[in-house]
Amino acid sequence: MNACAVATQRKDVDGDNRWLSIHRRFLLECQEKDPDVIFLGDCILETLQDTETWHNYFAPLHCLNFSIRDDRTENVLWRIENGELDNVKPKIVVLHVGTNNIENKAEDTANGIFEVVQRIREKLPDTYIVLPSLLPRGHQPNELRDKNAEINKLIKEKVIGLNRVQTVSIDKGLIQADGTISHHDMFDYKNLTNTGAKKIFEPIHDLLSQILNENEKERDLTPSE
Repeated sequence: MNACAVATQRKDVDGDNRWLSIHRRFLLECQEKDPDVIFLGDCILETLQDTETWHNYFAPLHCLNFSIRDDRTENVLWRIENGELDNVKPKIVVLHVGTNNIENKAEDTANGIFEVVQRIREKLPDTYIVLPSLLPRGHQPNELRDKNAEINKLIKEKVIGLNRVQTVSIDKGLIQADGTISHHDMFDYKNLTNTGAKKIFEPIHDLLSQILNENEKERDLTPSE
């Protein structure tokens, strides 16, 4: 059995129940708000919410961010199965998860990501699913970088032909000529700085704007009843 594809609640290792409390807050936001875009995933998207890029570019698009630091594919599956995409009908879900499945093989992690995509599709059959690539990590070249690159390749192959599912490569410019990643782009060589977020997520903003504009045009062309 592939643990990456089995919905699993995070263990409360710190004893303060924070993960479940965050999940419950997301459930309330599903009931109280009407987002056009939901960001769903791990630390890469969670830290994005604290950047100028989020406030300047994504917040105006009516986005909610349902991302939790250190979440793995199986944890996001659990959150979906336990209501995080209920009572909402976003036009787009942006999913980034898998970089924290460090003990798992690339193929198992990719299958876990694909399972999340399928679960999103079951909950939201008409929603566009955008999959930013997993980012390279670590100051110097390392095995986890190589594994994330392999996961990206596998996911790109798995979603070919799926309606309203699109992968987007977002790692351009992160790795320098000598193979290192700058702390100016990733403060801990995993999560993005303000500068890194603007550089990396600009293609995502452009794609979301395009999808939302096309959706608005389609609605304008629909005859009123």
